[in-house]
Formats: sequence, structure tokens, C-alpha cells
Amino acid sequence: MAITIKFGQNSFSKAAKLASITTVATLALGLTACGNQKNDTAADSTDGAASNTAEGQNIELLNVSYDVARDFYKDYNPMFVKHYKELHPGANISINQSHGGSSKQALSVANGLQADVATMNQGSDIELLQKKGLVADNWTEAFPDYSVPFTSTIVFLVRKDNPKGIKGWEDLTKPGIEIVMANPKVTGNGRYAFLGAYGYGLHTFNKDEDKTKAYVRDLLKNVKVYENGGRAATTTFVQRNIGDVLITFENESNLAATQFGKGQVDIVYPNYSIKSESPVAVVNAVTDKKGTTEAATEYLKYLWSDQAQQLAADLYLRPSVQSVLDANSDKLPPVDTFRPNDVFGTWDEIMDTYFSDGGVFDQLAINAPK
Repeated sequence: MAITIKFGQNSFSKAAKLASITTVATLALGLTACGNQKNDTAADSTDGAASNTAEGQNIELLNVSYDVARDFYKDYNPMFVKHYKELHPGANISINQSHGGSSKQALSVANGLQADVATMNQGSDIELLQKKGLVADNWTEAFPDYSVPFTSTIVFLVRKDNPKGIKGWEDLTKPGIEIVMANPKVTGNGRYAFLGAYGYGLHTFNKDEDKTKAYVRDLLKNVKVYENGGRAATTTFVQRNIGDVLITFENESNLAATQFGKGQVDIVYPNYSIKSESPVAVVNAVTDKKGTTEAATEYLKYLWSDQAQQLAADLYLRPSVQSVLDANSDKLPPVDTFRPNDVFGTWDEIMDTYFSDGGVFDQLAINAPK
């Protein structure tokens, strides 16, 4: 049976208001250009040597990340800065952020955006940087849990009291249901939503591809809006009041339900869904030149600290540290999930089969976005 979570006036969240989030992100992007220029100069003055000590340095890191991760990192960054200065009293460190659709962000780094770290929501985005020689071949071994500090899953955000009676994936094909989701062609959020639906079909129809495709085609007929990012999709659903259901990540749904959509929406947990993984990696080709490899590595390593893992849970991300996940089972209920790689193959295979031009998504979607 699907789980429905209703949110009233006593709901809580540590996330900031949506408008504040947008303003902070915009300011951070504006700072990035200046920060990169300074760091490139510093790298030149050290002949490209990697940093061995932090004392006495002014360090700037750029974290290029996916759209809805901004809420986590705006709180994580000052936490890490405090931790880093305790370890390196003579150092000054600052973190700049860049957020957008995960795959667009990865392409920006591949095309020259000087990221020190990449924190994405899809393994293929890090693999792209690996193929470009920007990330080490063994990046999955650099940190615990195959370099995935936290995960999420796909759930449904519905209008208050769920007037359309949406309980699971099967209800999304009903006539008259209007769906909002991110664009699977350009965003990890949208891809997980599509693969979640497809995986549900395979699970329900005993791996019958024809029945699964018919189901997914019927679901996509009900998509009212494909947005260019997960946060844009949330804004369309909550603030523009478009659609009956938003298919998105669990953490994004909870942020909407407890903060900027408080009192307007509820969350429906399907009884079977997809696990989304948020891998991280040091962009060594950049950090080795700038001399920030050590600081960038510490920045990502601290994601597995109890403090950072609890912050993830507070923002409804599922911690990879099991003890922290167990301690937060009240807000992160158990869900039967599947890993996309276990069902659909490698990310290269997934991208080629389902999301390339003319792939399965294009074949099944009505008015598919380009």
C-alpha cells in the first residue's frame, strides 16, 4: 500500500525560503567568476603544484552541483569551513556554488568550467568527466559507498488532501491527470522519474516490454509540463499551480511540503520506486593545477561525517551511513526501491537506449522535449 504524508501548520524544515535560495544561488554564481580568476593566478604562481599544506593559504573551491542540491550545500558549506579551519588554523577557505540540471552542469565542466568538485545526481555525469580525463578513473573508490554520500527516491507531490486520489504509479495514467516533471533529456531528476515509471512497469508486468511501454506511453500522455530542472518543476507545480501531481525526488517534495508549499500539498510514496544516487568526485585536472586537491578531497570526505549525514537527513536525503539513516526512520520511511543499473545496465547503456535522440523516451513521449 502506498504511503501518503500530509503536512499541516506544525510542519518544520531547516531549508530556507525559495526566494532566498534563488538569491543565494545567484550571488554564488556571480562570485564564481572572480574566484576562478584568483585561483588560476594562484595555480600559476606555484607552477601547477598540488597543495600539501593549507596553513597560510587563501583557498577557494567551486562545487558544481545539480539543481535541488543547493539547499543541502548552502548549509553544508559553512559547516565544512568551520571544520576545515579547526584542522588548518592558518587557512582561509571559501566555497562557491553552481547549480543547474545535473547533465548540463557536467557538460559545463567538460567544456571548461573550473570546478574543484562535482556533486551530481547521476553516475553518468561523473563518468562523462572521467572519460574527458578530468576525474580519476578510480573515482568510485575515493570515498565510501562508491562515492555516494546520500541517496533519494522518486515520490509524488499532490494537491492538499489528494483530490485526484493518486496512490501509486498506476494512477498516473488515469484520464484527466496532469503531470509535471523535469525534462529527462537534460536532467537527472527527469531521468529518474522516467526510469522509475519504466521500472515499475517491468516489475508489475513481469518484465513484459510491450506492456511496460504501453503503460509508460499512457503516463507520458498526461505530462502537462516538462521543466528544465527539478527546482523549476517544483516552482511550476507549487507556485504557478499547474498540474495535479509532481514526480520528483523525496527531498524536493519534503522541502515543498514543509516550506514554500506548506499547507498546499501532500506527499504520496509509491510502494515501489527507484533509488537515486548522488555521486561526488574531485575534478583532479582542475585541482592539481590550482593546488586545491587536498582541500577538495577534505571537502568531499566530510560529507560522511555524522554532522553532514544528519544534515542530509534533516533535508530528507537518505544518509549512506546506516546508523544515521536508522535514527531518522520517522521522517524517511522504508521504501522498496531498485537501482537503475541493476535493471537497465550501465549508465552508458541507459543513456544510449532511453535518452539519446530517437531513444525509448522519444519513442514513447507525446510532444517530447528536445
